Amino acid sequence: INDFPDDSLKVEQESIYDFAEVEPSFPGGPEAMTKWIQANVVYPQSAMDKNEQGNVFVKFVVNRDGSIEHVSIRKGVSEAIDNEAMRVVKSMPNWNPGKQDGKPVRVYFTLPIAFRLS
Repeated sequence: INDFPDDSLKVEQESIYDFAEVEPSFPGGPEAMTKWIQANVVYPQSAMDKNEQGNVFVKFVVNRDGSIEHVSIRKGVSEAIDNEAMRVVKSMPNWNPGKQDGKPVRVYFTLPIAFRLS
């Protein structure tokens, strides 16, 4: 026996799109994102000592308000580099959200971040 109307029991499970008609984007575009990442990445000393380098693929969700959540590593390089890539993505400014049918929606995004020793 239920004291609640059916609607109050529903937990809205908002779908997350793999692709949207308008993909989410970093404010200012790809060049601005590259500059931002370069300015904010701190190459881990332990990774430099081991000569670790490569591309980290970071997957995350861009929410309807442009905020970022559910940050994870799709393909990593090493624990130190992967942790730094995740830290940088989590600290990004809000993005321009993806859109479906003209409305902002949650969208998965995978971003490669290159770690190169000069």
